[in-house]
Amino acid sequence: MTIPFKQIPQNIRVPLFYAELDNSHANTAQANQRALIIGQITSSGIATPNVPIISSGATDAAVQGGASSMLALMTAAYKANDSFGEVWCLPLADAAGSTAASGSIAFTAAPTANGTLSLYIAGQLVTVPVTSTQTTAQIATAVAAAINAIAAMPVTATASTSTVTLTADNKGLCGNDIDIRVNYQGTAGGEATPTGLTFTITAMAGGATNPTLTTALGNLLDMPFDFIVCPYTDTTSLDALKGFLNDTTGRWSWQQQVYGHVFTAYRGTFASQTTLGLARNNQHETIMGFNDSPTPNWQWAAGLAGAAAVSLRADPATPLQTVVIQGVLAPPLQSRFNLSQRNTLLYDGISTFTVAQDGTVAIENLITTYQTNSFGQPDNSYLEVETLFTLAFLLRDYASMVTSQFARMKLAADGTRFAPGSNIVTPSIIKAAIIAKFQEQEYNGYVQNSKAFAQALIVQQNASNPNRIDVLWPGTLIDQLRIFALLGQFRLS
Repeated sequence: MTIPFKQIPQNIRVPLFYAELDNSHANTAQANQRALIIGQITSSGIATPNVPIISSGATDAAVQGGASSMLALMTAAYKANDSFGEVWCLPLADAAGSTAASGSIAFTAAPTANGTLSLYIAGQLVTVPVTSTQTTAQIATAVAAAINAIAAMPVTATASTSTVTLTADNKGLCGNDIDIRVNYQGTAGGEATPTGLTFTITAMAGGATNPTLTTALGNLLDMPFDFIVCPYTDTTSLDALKGFLNDTTGRWSWQQQVYGHVFTAYRGTFASQTTLGLARNNQHETIMGFNDSPTPNWQWAAGLAGAAAVSLRADPATPLQTVVIQGVLAPPLQSRFNLSQRNTLLYDGISTFTVAQDGTVAIENLITTYQTNSFGQPDNSYLEVETLFTLAFLLRDYASMVTSQFARMKLAADGTRFAPGSNIVTPSIIKAAIIAKFQEQEYNGYVQNSKAFAQALIVQQNASNPNRIDVLWPGTLIDQLRIFALLGQFRLS
């Protein structure tokens, strides 16, 4: 038997002991599945726009992006769900020529009794004590001061006579999604407008022009990011990420093999949700649809990605249903989508969630926006997010096996006679290794039907290039238990 040494020469005569190490059968490492948070920074942030940086947490993000920036608030939302995973930030400057959204609270009558105004801006509670002796102008001044006292508030408030004007700290469409409301918890939560106090809320609007992503995405080079948080749902931004990840020239192509998936969220009515979903068709993006939540869509996206990342890292094939999204506020009961609407959304490319009695938000079904094939025909092959993450896991697993075991091997045709232990492989040896790896993956719960796989697997030397092995991998992925249907065929005595 020939021992396949790669370093110790055969002609050495100097005694005695020499050793070299071969790690080709010892590699059990897995890829580090990083998260990437794309978000705008403010003028107080110190990060360089378009240059990715590793994040050490929400406090660091507040320094890098500015305490009230999208980037800082998104990082905090992500970390509330994934406190352990490696996170990077991709800071963006406000686009040149962009405008900031604004809204207002106009106080029209003073209170006749003492009380507390429970104001929510971007899901953050602003508690303002009021008294029966205050004028509407005094109340406006107190409200503006209370808002500005919160460092992480994504708006700046100014008071003029009896009106508080709110201006988004980041310019662009993102500011339009900043919600303004009072008494979110209602009387059951101890929140009620002081007697006599009246006001008119004007929703945030007027924000325009998002930053372009081309330069920022180009600066990522080939660093892998499995969980990409996108704060935008405009076509230009989503299409930029679609090209960035596509199967032909992007991160899912054979040239790059870096993979990754985009998580975003969209605020809108049922009709607008279906309009957005039907306009998309990308297996590498997920859009969570919601309506009337106090939490901005960009924090929904970050919280969703963090919650999904924890489960997908642990096991990419385990269904994500019931995974809780921490830190987002559920829409009021009357604004939630009912069962029929949610089922329709899941056919139109929009993911859904449920709300528990205590207001906890949980993933119901996390899907991609992929709906039709290249001929425009219905196609559910890439419907579920778990499918894409399982495929990425399997492909990386095979890449690890091939690069560890067969990196420096000679290739011989089947039937070639050579000494046992030689540094030689044949198509049959490689086939046996692939079958063994598949059986291991089956045992660990990622694939199924290993016998059928072994029968259908093809491993052969390329006809025109004898240095190349071609493999047809006919694997069947493990399924997820999503529907439990019971027919209660009862009997009467």
